[in-house]
Amino acid sequence: MSQSPIFPHKRHGSLREARTGGRRMGAEPVVIDGGDRSCVRLLLELRGHVAGLEPGTVVHLIASDPAAPIDLPAWCHLTGHAYLGPVDADTPTYALRVAERPRATEPDSPWRPASGS
Repeated sequence: MSQSPIFPHKRHGSLREARTGGRRMGAEPVVIDGGDRSCVRLLLELRGHVAGLEPGTVVHLIASDPAAPIDLPAWCHLTGHAYLGPVDADTPTYALRVAERPRATEPDSPWRPASGS
């Protein structure tokens, strides 16, 4: 299973750099290119990416799936991440802010709260 590209906005950094907390509040957003993945796969990958980011990090998600503008705000509401809305960009892009204590979801169903949550 290949992962979505992830890199600091406007400059290419490594996945390790973005995931290891090499970011500060006010830093450029982390960009995740979800391409044309379906929202289910996109949310599974997004959940994995944001798990390694510092709370408060802004993420710009590039997603061409027509359900993304509906599913992403709902997922953010479910998990506690802050949905910031669409980003003015050449491709469909949406912003969110990583929560300090996100609510867990089921391993294979990112739209369902984890049992016992």
